[in-house]
Amino acid sequence: MADTADQKKSDQTKAEQRKSEQRKSDHRSAKKARTRLSAPVWWPLPACALLGLAAGGAYGVLKAPEYAATSYVVAVPDDTTEPATALGFAQAYARIATSNSTLAYAQPRAGISAHRLRTQVRAETSPESPMIAITGTSKSPAEAADIANAVADALSLSSNQAAKNTGVQLLLFNQAVAPTDPASASAPLSGAVGLCAGGLVGGLWMLARPGRRRTDEVVAEVAEVAESPVAGEFATLPAQGEHTTAKEKESVR
Repeated sequence: MADTADQKKSDQTKAEQRKSEQRKSDHRSAKKARTRLSAPVWWPLPACALLGLAAGGAYGVLKAPEYAATSYVVAVPDDTTEPATALGFAQAYARIATSNSTLAYAQPRAGISAHRLRTQVRAETSPESPMIAITGTSKSPAEAADIANAVADALSLSSNQAAKNTGVQLLLFNQAVAPTDPASASAPLSGAVGLCAGGLVGGLWMLARPGRRRTDEVVAEVAEVAESPVAGEFATLPAQGEHTTAKEKESVR
């Protein structure tokens, strides 16, 4: 009778081992099929790069070109004023070039509203030179030059009214002329920028994916271990209490 029980247990263990091997084989076959059907790991890089190229190129083609023209004024000290003082006043006048009072003087000659004028003009200066660069921007080359010259004249007029007290006078150094080439980026340049930006996004995406792949691999390994024959043998072993009860029954017999 004991031999029969052992034989049944052996047959049951072999059957469970065959089932486990079959499940393991099926799992490997399914894993290979998923690997063949899945896209390569590096697919985000070219996909994002191409998407960025298309977006950048479309932006460069659809956006209207913008022109920029620049006029220059220089701060000149009088005989009683030191050159360093003129440099300081140039910095101050650059700050008020886009103020309400200056733009109010420039608006009639520029021919546009004060609100538009504020958004289409900027003033820049250098800490080493008393030169002020006033740049006007517009979709029209002639309008861009008119904006720059109007603000330069208005700044010179308003500042020279106080020249007797400050000892510094603003003079027009160079008038703006209508540009021939747009200052905005062309379609090829916009496409190149979009390509680089898309490649960067794709690279960051790829850097974020390895953690997910490792987690999937760990889960797959745990599933394989759980389905292995060794795990099946441990699962068929009786618990500690059941083993003790069986021994007590045998002793009673």
